[in-house]
Amino acid sequence: MSEPILIEKDQGAVRVLTMNRPAKRNALDMALTRALIDALERADLDPAIGAVVLTGAGPGFCAGADLNEFSSLTPENAPLVAERAALTARLHGLFRQMQKPVVTAVNGAAMGGGAGLAIASDLAVLSSEAKLGYPETRHGIVAAIVMTNLVRHVGHKAAFEIVALGLAVDADRALALGMANQVVAPAEVLPVAIELATRLAAVSRPAMALTKSLFHAVTELPFDEALAEGQRANERMRAFRH
Repeated sequence: MSEPILIEKDQGAVRVLTMNRPAKRNALDMALTRALIDALERADLDPAIGAVVLTGAGPGFCAGADLNEFSSLTPENAPLVAERAALTARLHGLFRQMQKPVVTAVNGAAMGGGAGLAIASDLAVLSSEAKLGYPETRHGIVAAIVMTNLVRHVGHKAAFEIVALGLAVDADRALALGMANQVVAPAEVLPVAIELATRLAAVSRPAMALTKSLFHAVTELPFDEALAEGQRANERMRAFRH
């Protein structure tokens, strides 16, 4: 069997991770999810790596959850249901917990959990042919875990429209909604993502780690608490070596 994650030869201080289930449009089964978590955590701990690029093999980025596993996710199998939900939440929460920035190179369709992965990163580069969608309600289920990031990226009205109607949005609308940083020609997606990641990796590691952690903290805190958190970060950065 092929490895679920391909770890490319590092591009300088950039590690490229490729979800490798092209025949399934890189659908997230438990094996791929575990492998992706492991690869991201290893990259974050590697002192030689300053940033990560995540992309998908084949024509699609990620089709979301692997529907073939759904037959075993029933009320009668509650422990497995809980394990799958916890694993999915761990993956989608990992991006903001990492010290190293992650750039997604969204080379094709990203649906459901795949759309969640696409926008969970710090920066996202989309193919002009890519679509991001949350079709769960069309299948009688809910875009549950991925809704958290979506609301924070696009705001309440657009997010509700997307998840309630099960909509897919094209690359241009995704860019306009703040779900991506750039839309480029299909052949340019990975090179542009690597170039962005290379620029991020060139930033002082302590400065990048504190910038990322503070960024996510202040987006969640009331103004006065966020300002106090910024004050503490300001004090900590004085100890950085220049």
